[in-house]
Amino acid sequence: MSITATELKSNLSKYLLLSATEDIFITRNGKIVSKLTNPFQERVDIAKSLFGILPADISLEEARAERLSKI
Repeated sequence: MSITATELKSNLSKYLLLSATEDIFITRNGKIVSKLTNPFQERVDIAKSLFGILPADISLEEARAERLSKI
C-alpha cells in the first residue's frame, strides 16, 4: 500500500494497525521516502508457513513422539 506523508499524519493510528499485516510505503511529492513495516515480519512468515503441517486429529504428544522417532 502506498500513501502520502500527509495521509499518514492524518491517520497514523490506522496505518500503524495496518502495518502489522502489510508494508506501507510513504510518499512525498510522488516519490517513496519511507516504509512502515512490522519489525517481526520474519516471525509472522515462519508461523504462517507452519500452519497446516500437523493434522487436526493428532495430539501434541503424538506429534512429539513421531518427531523424536525420526531422529
